[in-house]
Amino acid sequence: MGERDRRTRIADAAIELVAEQGVRALTHLAVDTRLGLPRGSTSYYVRTRRALLEVAVKRLAVRAREDFDALAGAEPAQAPDVRAAADRIAVHLDRMLGERRNDTIARYALVAEVAATADLHEPLARAAFSAQLAAGLMVSLQAPDPAAAGADLVSLCEGLVFDRVIGSRSLDAPEPGSPASVAQLSRAVEAFLRGVLA
Repeated sequence: MGERDRRTRIADAAIELVAEQGVRALTHLAVDTRLGLPRGSTSYYVRTRRALLEVAVKRLAVRAREDFDALAGAEPAQAPDVRAAADRIAVHLDRMLGERRNDTIARYALVAEVAATADLHEPLARAAFSAQLAAGLMVSLQAPDPAAAGADLVSLCEGLVFDRVIGSRSLDAPEPGSPASVAQLSRAVEAFLRGVLA
């Protein structure tokens, strides 16, 4: 196994640990144990705790981008209408609540840890959503101020996911992966989009 593969496995294990046990559980020894490596193996590749946080943050961004690209590749090429756009966004959000839940929880846990560290906070803050891609969607929907509308859409999506993971909707929301879950998210996104375009 090459160094790059080993660092990727370390980053993936770090994300799992943070998602399951919180940021305090993220230690070199815990990663060694998770991966079944001899003690000291993780610190050979990732020397400091800050470096361990950094590989986790960067890996979260890569995984989010890979997931988004996979979904985007399955989308039709024509310009979307509001309902279709809301449905596609809802599917992406639902994946963040279900299949990618560990990444979402790890991101929330890490953001508090790195908030004062600009070079880690910025990529983590942008890891789940792209204001540029949201603005592009708003251009295709002919929104009057695509950049502002795209930024607002990102904020809405952040809020919807946070509410479903940690907020009041986490107490009674439909099961992620279900049609009801996607429909609930789609309704909120569609209402926002129609308001922007009104």
